[in-house]
Amino acid sequence: MTRRRIALEGTELPLPSTTRVITVSNQKGGVGKTTTTVNLAAALARSGARVLVIDLDPQGNASTALGVEHRADTPSVYDVVVGDSPLADVVQKSPEFAQLYCVPATIHLAGAEIELVSLVAREQRLRTALDAFLAASSEPFHYVFIDCPPSLGLLTINAFVAAREVLIPIQCEYYALEGLSQLLNSIQLIERHLNPQLRVSTILLTMYDSRTNLANQVVQDVREHFPEQVLNTLIPRSVRISEAPSYGQSVISYDEGSPGSLSYLEAAAEIARRGEAA
Repeated sequence: MTRRRIALEGTELPLPSTTRVITVSNQKGGVGKTTTTVNLAAALARSGARVLVIDLDPQGNASTALGVEHRADTPSVYDVVVGDSPLADVVQKSPEFAQLYCVPATIHLAGAEIELVSLVAREQRLRTALDAFLAASSEPFHYVFIDCPPSLGLLTINAFVAAREVLIPIQCEYYALEGLSQLLNSIQLIERHLNPQLRVSTILLTMYDSRTNLANQVVQDVREHFPEQVLNTLIPRSVRISEAPSYGQSVISYDEGSPGSLSYLEAAAEIARRGEAA
């Protein structure tokens, strides 16, 4: 732990020359999508990057974890995707880190799937708003993370069209690879018809328990199938990671020295270096 902490403190992470827009998606629930989104964003903001998190999940858990207001009457991503509000009108600064911003989700987003069906360019609405926001920003954003709902509906399609990269968190358990082929097929369809720049750049293994043979087998299987995309860092099962959102914090600020926090800091460092290499 001490060696890992010293290694992290002694390195400066490269900043991308253009904004990296990363959608965090897996249609299976409970694999750590929101936890991963929030903690990677916080880790990169801590290292000096300017980071925006777009909460596209009606549950609004990313908004809670980043400590931003998301009551029903709060201007939110719903107003952007369905109501044509500029993204700049709904962005909030997270109290976590000076460089961290969030577009909150409210309960109104639960009905957005139905409302989007009749709208013009329904798959492009988030991308149009995000591109306009990034072009008009006085200071550039280095990373944009989009937290998706656990489904492959129109909100997730909007996230895929808006992004250039997909990050897939995979739980180190038996059902981990079930449904993954469906997700990859959906991403290929989006790439073919709506967003030729989209690619699966990163796979992160979460909820890892080194004491079980099953977890080690899942890690081995995923690394065999996706040798280039899987990060070396494994995110362990951790009480601290689970506790942090109840305090409106990421684990990075809640308990920086915990194994979970160190793992997310290491994963963020890997993502930053891979982006530079690409």
